[in-house]
Amino acid sequence: MLQNLPIGIFDSGVGGLTVYRALHEHLPNERFVYLGDTARVPYGTKSLATVERYAVENARFLAEHEIKLLVVACNTASALALPAIRAALNIDVAGVIGPGARAAVAGSNQAGSQSSKRIGVIATESTVQSGAYTQAIRKADSAATIVERACPLFVPLAEEGWADADVARTIAQTYLKDLGSQIDTLVLGCTHYPILRNVIQETVGEQVALIDSGEATAIEVKGLLREKGLARLTPGTGALERQLCDDLDHFYVTDAAERFSRVAERFLGSKPERLEAVEVWGEDRLRT
Repeated sequence: MLQNLPIGIFDSGVGGLTVYRALHEHLPNERFVYLGDTARVPYGTKSLATVERYAVENARFLAEHEIKLLVVACNTASALALPAIRAALNIDVAGVIGPGARAAVAGSNQAGSQSSKRIGVIATESTVQSGAYTQAIRKADSAATIVERACPLFVPLAEEGWADADVARTIAQTYLKDLGSQIDTLVLGCTHYPILRNVIQETVGEQVALIDSGEATAIEVKGLLREKGLARLTPGTGALERQLCDDLDHFYVTDAAERFSRVAERFLGSKPERLEAVEVWGEDRLRT
């Protein structure tokens, strides 16, 4: 009964909740186990070896919950650690960068004759420095012109619930005011950025198509489950809040559970009912 097993998701913190939400919306029948490694966030300042170790530890923790597929919602881990994760597990593993890049190329191509395949990517400094989106976009279309830009302050704006505040518009103007004229498609290359989607769209202009990497990942995961015969057929409740209250989805964090719960309420519209603090390294993993 592999179809009835949950899907695992991990992120370095809370941003991956936007990926969880997209997965839930596209796959309402599925159950999910989410891990936020809040004790060791951010990953972007860590070495390759450290990111790989953290990512593999997180993946193995979720694999112990008998998941049928793993989604790496963290952009840094997707950029640096997917080969190590896949080597450590015997299940399919999906990252967020490849799907986001492929969706951007498809979206840019759909822009028609006015398009010159001009794709923008906004992300955290570490993701931009990794060049992972540029590599993935060029793999999908070598003719694409790519502009990458770091927007680090978007992360605290999203977590503090200031997505519609004047300060968000001011910062968006500072980061993006000249970007809209250079591109036809823009990848939201950080899991926090969909929370600021309206402000970003206002700043770059309606003529620019926004690509949510989490949304693109959810669409590809849906196709992968069908291809592998792993899609859960039992109808779900159809409501995110009901899913949480029905004790179907389980959330784990490695620290700061109360803060995670507050931010989750902003991102999801309700607090997770099943939220536990755990260790994902060492022999004695369970904290509470």
